[in-house]
Amino acid sequence: MSAPVLGQEFFARPVGDVCVDLLGCMLEVGELAGTIVEVERYQQDDPASHSFRGPTPRGAVMFGPPGRLYVYRSYGVHWCVNVVCEPEGSGAAVLIRALTPIRGLDLMRARRGGVGDRLLCSGPGRLCQALGIDGSMNGTVLGGGPVRIVAGAPEGPVVRGPRIGISVATDRPWRFGVAGSPHLSRPFPAPAAA
Repeated sequence: MSAPVLGQEFFARPVGDVCVDLLGCMLEVGELAGTIVEVERYQQDDPASHSFRGPTPRGAVMFGPPGRLYVYRSYGVHWCVNVVCEPEGSGAAVLIRALTPIRGLDLMRARRGGVGDRLLCSGPGRLCQALGIDGSMNGTVLGGGPVRIVAGAPEGPVVRGPRIGISVATDRPWRFGVAGSPHLSRPFPAPAAA
């Protein structure tokens, strides 16, 4: 029996719960797939979040219905993919930071220029490049097309630590990952149970 595809009700919960529960789930984009091993949490009262100043043209999707993709360009270079959480109007999302590549590795390798498999999806920009995720997918409803997340569980303990690549609210331990995964974008500090 195959695992269920996660529906809107899964994402309509508090972002902190969804964030941890996404670890071990599988992100599928067409025939490509990887297991989520690292995520970060963002919400409206967080100065590092695109929703902090309310709905702007860039971050408006974060305030929409849960279970949609929020895709944006980071520093004008890399695409990043987030999943919108909480009830409509909340401005909360989970950034997917790293995957263990599972299906479609040949295409991922071609898109990533032949890097080693450990680096195919170890970082938000890398995984978007490998899976072909770009701005045209912003607002996509999960499960209603080629992009879906299938239920799963992490293969190891969950660890947490400070988020990466931000300059404010750096003290919040809102980055979560699967301990010991070789596909993390960066190792975590000394493990602390989530």
